[in-house]
Amino acid sequence: MSKESSFWFPLLLLTLAGFTFNTSELIPIGLLSDIAGSFGVSEARAGLLITVYAWVVALMSLPLMLLFARVEYRRLMTGVVTLFFVSHIATVLSTGYYSLMASRIGVALAHSLFWSIAPAMAVAVTPPQKRATALSTLVAGGGIALIAGLPLGRVLGLVAGWRMAFAALGGLSGLIIIGLLTIFPTLPQADGDVSRRQMLRSLVTCRPLIVIYIITAVIVTGHYTGYSYIEPFMIQIIGMTEEAVTLTLSLFGVAGLLGSYIMSRYYYRHSGTLILTACIGFPTVMALLLPAGHISPILLGALCIAWGLCMTIYNIAFQSEIVGLFPTDSAVPMSFYSGIFNLGIGAGAFVGGIVCDHSLMAYIGYIGGAITLAASIYCIVRYMPMRKVPDRP
Repeated sequence: MSKESSFWFPLLLLTLAGFTFNTSELIPIGLLSDIAGSFGVSEARAGLLITVYAWVVALMSLPLMLLFARVEYRRLMTGVVTLFFVSHIATVLSTGYYSLMASRIGVALAHSLFWSIAPAMAVAVTPPQKRATALSTLVAGGGIALIAGLPLGRVLGLVAGWRMAFAALGGLSGLIIIGLLTIFPTLPQADGDVSRRQMLRSLVTCRPLIVIYIITAVIVTGHYTGYSYIEPFMIQIIGMTEEAVTLTLSLFGVAGLLGSYIMSRYYYRHSGTLILTACIGFPTVMALLLPAGHISPILLGALCIAWGLCMTIYNIAFQSEIVGLFPTDSAVPMSFYSGIFNLGIGAGAFVGGIVCDHSLMAYIGYIGGAITLAASIYCIVRYMPMRKVPDRP
């Protein structure tokens, strides 16, 4: 079977893995109050699980990528998913807040390598003209995590306890390991020396890449300032029911799937417009969260769709931009991107925790929106004039 027709099974396996990893990262957001109550801590302290997780990913993505640069991709991914599996067993068996934190650090280490190599693996198994489709499909796994993984994990956690939600993810990762060993092709071994030269070039000579990193760090910080505490915000500030919260969170996933479809169809024709729309959309939507929530839960749900659409388009667009800058070896630049993205997640959860500790939870949308506004202005003024319009395949 030719590469033109055989890439779908490996790509879908990577997408399933992306769904599993993103669901594990997101579940604490949907079960934050439950986890906090289980260990007798505040929501802000439970939110540190999100912060520490993200900062471990941010700090370890590049060092781990360089450490394992010479390992063949399929073998490396199998080890990554195995660590994910073992860490989820430890999560289920955790006896206190700190043992849970330790197990989550193990998951974060696996996560740091997964999103460093998964985009490069998706591109490697895909024909050149399908690159945008491959990345959109991979990122769609994150959208499915929002539409199915987070709501189902939340429901399972509320019904059977939050440990069962993590146990289910551990079981799913075991199936992924089997798939990697049976249907995923062997890929060429990475060249560690080339990766180091690529890293040096990325940092020193590629100005568009550096600007992408700055925009990503700031815009993701603003996004997660609000999103990390969206569950208690909707319950405590807006007064929504548990069922309504679950439904509203699932709308982020609907937007993720819609955004992936839009990017796969229109990225090459309208890439600049899509990037600008996402950047401008962030501060606009977040600034409207509180007033919309007080007017109507339906209006808040519509805003959540727009919010999720902005994040999906942004994420796919800038991953595609990075692959376009480094089409032959994007693993190390993508490792930086994954690390910086998660640095923003951790910073956003940390800022949101401070806001909540000062009894300002109602204003997380305004504060997060102000942060994303700064990034949006920088993107329009600094990045857009210098970016290279991607070639159509």
